[in-house]
Amino acid sequence: MSAIAEQGRARSFLPRGWLKRYGLAVIGAAIVASWVLVATFGDYLTPYPFDHVDVTKRLLAPSGEHWLGTDILGRDVFSRLLIGSRVSLLAGLSVVLIGGTFGALMGAVAAYAGGRIEAWIMRATDLVMCFPPIILAMAIAAALGVGVFNTILAMLVVWWPKFARLARSLVLTQRSQDYVQAARAMGCGPARILFRHIAPNTLGPLVVLLTLDVGAAILTFAGLNFLGLGVVPPTPEWGQMVSEGRELIEQWWVAAFPGLAIFSVVVGFNFLGDGVRDWLDSTSARQ
Repeated sequence: MSAIAEQGRARSFLPRGWLKRYGLAVIGAAIVASWVLVATFGDYLTPYPFDHVDVTKRLLAPSGEHWLGTDILGRDVFSRLLIGSRVSLLAGLSVVLIGGTFGALMGAVAAYAGGRIEAWIMRATDLVMCFPPIILAMAIAAALGVGVFNTILAMLVVWWPKFARLARSLVLTQRSQDYVQAARAMGCGPARILFRHIAPNTLGPLVVLLTLDVGAAILTFAGLNFLGLGVVPPTPEWGQMVSEGRELIEQWWVAAFPGLAIFSVVVGFNFLGDGVRDWLDSTSARQ
């Protein structure tokens, strides 16, 4: 009877322990999911067209008519905030997914091939990482010209090296394992060994870095737009909206609400990334 009671008490504490460990991850996932829904259905949620100009209603404070106020041209801040989420989220996800995939592929090939191929790839990685990412991205974006595509391209140039370094270290660790030697003995080619056997065992840390890096990519994209190197008006973007309100001290809502949106997305992806890392660590420990 006492054993059954002990087992019942142990089970009753499982939800509390799970919530304590993954509670922030659930909050982060809820924040990210909310913004994804907003970005997807933003056109149906906006009370006004995002580009509707009405100078007679410029710089109105938040009210029942305009929930988050209006900007210097009389445009509804709430509507522009919702539509701007689409640009920011797509840019951040595109940079991380494309840059992460390319960088991981380069790092994996460098580690497995070795020799001159590894030297060339890693020297290119070191060359890019010699410069501060935001400064290099800003220089490339300024040279390419204003535009979302050019800004994303500039960020991709500086985003892949971190994934290349991580993938290289992971593949170097896995390359000496017994299962790789067994695959070679069975006659598997280098490409099959790399992508069929080694790659699945290196995905965990790369997925964690991908998740954590989305927030950083959105923040960098907003910073470039703040400097005027991103979207072309009247397309709304959070960093650009903050820039438009940077000198409006009394009209705080013009810059404050886009800034809070950036903050919430970055925090959401960081919480989600930490939860994914904890979950992968616990899964590997059980194995």
